[in-house]
Amino acid sequence: MVFEKLKAIIADHMDCAEEDITRETTFASLGIDSLDTVEMVMELEEELGMEIELEEKVETVGALADYIESKRG
Repeated sequence: MVFEKLKAIIADHMDCAEEDITRETTFASLGIDSLDTVEMVMELEEELGMEIELEEKVETVGALADYIESKRG
């Protein structure tokens, strides 16, 4: 569920097709910079109703989805 929401947000922000985004897709390959990341995390926080505090850099869409899932409990 988190991965699907994340995929939709990324596709919307980066103007790309959701089906082009996999769990292995890197943020760098999508051209996502730190400002894009902050905006997307804020949108995700709103949609999921939780705070997302990244303690370390995540490289792939799947890694971010897994991190968020682990924090949801």
